[in-house]
Amino acid sequence: MEIQAWITVLLVVALVVVLARELLAPAAAVFLVVVILLVVGVIDASEAFGGFANPAPITVAALYVLARAVEKTGALQPIVRAVLGQGDGRGKALARLLVPTAAASAFLNNTPIVAMLAPQVEEWASRRGLSPSLFLMPLSFATILGGVITVIGTSTNLVVSGLLVARGMDPLGIFELTWIGLPLAAFSVIGIVLLAPLLLPARRAAREDLGQEVRQFVVDMDVVAGGRLDGRSVAAGGLRHLQGVFLVQVERHGELIAPVSPGTVLRGGDSLRFVGRADLVVDLQRTRGLTMAEHAELPEFDPRRATFFEAVIGAASPLVGKTLREAGFRGAYQAAVLAIHRAGRRMEAKLGDVELRIGDTLLLLADAGFRDRWYDRRDFLLVSRLGGSMPASTRQAGVVGLVALGIVLAAGSGMLPILEASLVGAGVLVLLGILTPGEARNAVDLDVVVLIGASFGVGAAIESSGLAAVLASGLITVGSQWGPLALLLGVVIATIVLTELITNNAAAVLIFPVALATATGAGLDPRPFAIAIAVAASASFLTPIGYQTNTMVYGPGGYRFGDYARLGAPLTVAVVVAIMVIVPIVWPM
Repeated sequence: MEIQAWITVLLVVALVVVLARELLAPAAAVFLVVVILLVVGVIDASEAFGGFANPAPITVAALYVLARAVEKTGALQPIVRAVLGQGDGRGKALARLLVPTAAASAFLNNTPIVAMLAPQVEEWASRRGLSPSLFLMPLSFATILGGVITVIGTSTNLVVSGLLVARGMDPLGIFELTWIGLPLAAFSVIGIVLLAPLLLPARRAAREDLGQEVRQFVVDMDVVAGGRLDGRSVAAGGLRHLQGVFLVQVERHGELIAPVSPGTVLRGGDSLRFVGRADLVVDLQRTRGLTMAEHAELPEFDPRRATFFEAVIGAASPLVGKTLREAGFRGAYQAAVLAIHRAGRRMEAKLGDVELRIGDTLLLLADAGFRDRWYDRRDFLLVSRLGGSMPASTRQAGVVGLVALGIVLAAGSGMLPILEASLVGAGVLVLLGILTPGEARNAVDLDVVVLIGASFGVGAAIESSGLAAVLASGLITVGSQWGPLALLLGVVIATIVLTELITNNAAAVLIFPVALATATGAGLDPRPFAIAIAVAASASFLTPIGYQTNTMVYGPGGYRFGDYARLGAPLTVAVVVAIMVIVPIVWPM
């Protein structure tokens, strides 16, 4: 190999390690590699940044706007109410939940769908005495499966379509993937309904686990009039960094102050509410100027002023790798972290010293507007209010439904390309006032858009450096004795392995040039390989970190890392079999 190919190998390996070990946010890691490739001369500027002119990232951005409008107006709520309103057994409940979920995911981004449904499924399951773990992972898997039914079902499909366009080939038609996506989704949903009750353990949900313990470990203390704390701020009084307990609320003459900032000045007679570990309240008993509250009954939090929330840390969150103290959490988010749940267990260490990881679930106490402030931000992958009522659909929900239908019909009939149809639909939603320009801007996950655009530069380097040709030559040499199906299987397995280690979009971009060179070198049509990559890159069922929706339900479901492989392994096998059987028939090689 030439020096440029070796440089590309080193950088791609480094990128995979960084993404797999979560050392940097995916968008930042991929963009950094592209800049290095540009600086060292492996690719030029047009190759490095040509992905941002590709239809894929812009189309994805427009579809995020549509998904936000669906969420805001509650366009899916009538379906959700009908699905969750019944009291049948687990199998029937799963079927009612998963079928419409997969259908909706064929046309809407799956992340907002899970964000809408997961909290409601948790509440619904808890009210019926069922573990949410029996429903949340199947919910995530159903959205993944629904995403491969159409080209707009997931960003990965659009990335593969954009890669085809960049190489001068026809893009994927909106229903081209349906030939494999629909039977795969139908068969797999049936499999989930049958297998989930047998394979998934009934875990204790994060909100149930944390919520019960928090309410159990509540201590009320009164500020002694004229004592050491009277007239001093929370920070000056030493109540900011207590061992194992947290000041979450101040009651003063019937008025609540929550969340409590470090600068809040205490007054004699104030009632302070602390939440934390019961075995560590010794800090409070030793604090001069405080006395145990006289009232035996603990008053309820005022939901208009202080509310419990559940927030999940995602891969792009600036909180990953930091402790709450390092992040200045209370000041930055105006919320108090009461507990951290990780891999099915509550963290017992002092919370301020816990380094946050992807998938951690935080139980928060904040004002009622916390979710509205942080829902569209990358800081949290999922924010849900504990005990919140199911939102109602608005009068604008029908309009949003018509806009979504118009996008599908315009793209499906060939009237407009998918890019133009999506942009027109997003523009209509803003012009009609369903979303404000600010809401539309915040709806777009810029990290995903940047990741997609930058990934094209990495793919260009793999191809132009000659690395793709070298890898393809090796693959052809190994698989030539077994025929074209062996080459297709090799591409599929490589894609599945990568998508579990790194993001699905990055996996598709890294494998695509190798698959293209393999098909060309073997004298085969590259389109079946592209179809296989699109499906396999979305088939992330084995870990909670391979796909964003899996991470979203990881903490709330109380899952452990190995739980995903229980149900995910048979689904992964089903994906491989479906690709190997259907792709060569529908797209002859």
